[in-house]
Amino acid sequence: MPSEFTLIDRYFKRPTPTAVLGVGDDCALLRPTPGTELAVTTDMLVAGTHFYADTDPEDLGWKTLAVNISDIAAMGATPRWATLALALPAVDEAWLAAFAKGLFACAEAFGVALVGGDTTRGPLTFSITLLGEVPIGQALRRGNARAGDEVWVSGTPGMAALGLAHLQGRCALADPTPCLAALHHPQPRVALGLGLRGLASACIDISDGLLADLGHILAQSGLTATLQVEKLPATGVDDALAMECLLAGGDDYELAFTAPVTAHGAIEALGRELALPLRCIGTLGHGNPGTIALLDATGRPLPTARKGYDHFA
Repeated sequence: MPSEFTLIDRYFKRPTPTAVLGVGDDCALLRPTPGTELAVTTDMLVAGTHFYADTDPEDLGWKTLAVNISDIAAMGATPRWATLALALPAVDEAWLAAFAKGLFACAEAFGVALVGGDTTRGPLTFSITLLGEVPIGQALRRGNARAGDEVWVSGTPGMAALGLAHLQGRCALADPTPCLAALHHPQPRVALGLGLRGLASACIDISDGLLADLGHILAQSGLTATLQVEKLPATGVDDALAMECLLAGGDDYELAFTAPVTAHGAIEALGRELALPLRCIGTLGHGNPGTIALLDATGRPLPTARKGYDHFA
């Protein structure tokens, strides 16, 4: 059986021209671009909690890095360097080769260098720490939203949750392909995050559900939101489960953001430039911080019992 260091050299050691020193020493050495701040995020994926143990390893490799890149995108930052901590119950080299293939495909697609990490024996778990760069003072922070701002969302939240519901037998989708792609192969909205610098007042990626994640912006900005159902993206499935997935499903890694009304036209133009649907779904106001009112087409409030995923609920 190959040793820990053989596995690292064989599957995770690649050239890192953007780093002073990459994999192979006690620490990586990095030289941030002058005039930038470092954005740092960590996400953990655990078998049985975040993915099924029999998930395709190439898809899993992609998603392990993509969910971290999404956090960097939500800050309006450029992803640069990553470290990977990997726990394996046993060594399966074919599985590792496929996982590494997916991981490095995502890294190449978004300009990320893997510069270090660790491996150990244990329950199947992946933890990425990712560093990005953003010009000083230009990060998209959750606490900068203002009353009167519009609420926007990218893409179609709810697709990944519908894909999971299909796998769990909670629904039978006529064509599950796009929903399963959203679940297994999410696309971090890096270009959108960069384009929103100077336009958006606050931003967050949708990992736990649209209502839950928007609620974090509201709580930190001390605001409330009013959303109109008819302005929400259509998942293509018209039932109560689809609405629950859209509002509270999570795992999509689209961006929810706020912006002043004066930026409306520029944001629509950005969506056209990126060929990415950007929808204005509501507005912000004063009131009990963190609360969200969901209104139907006639202006009547709708119940929102479930807001999103909570690891400890």
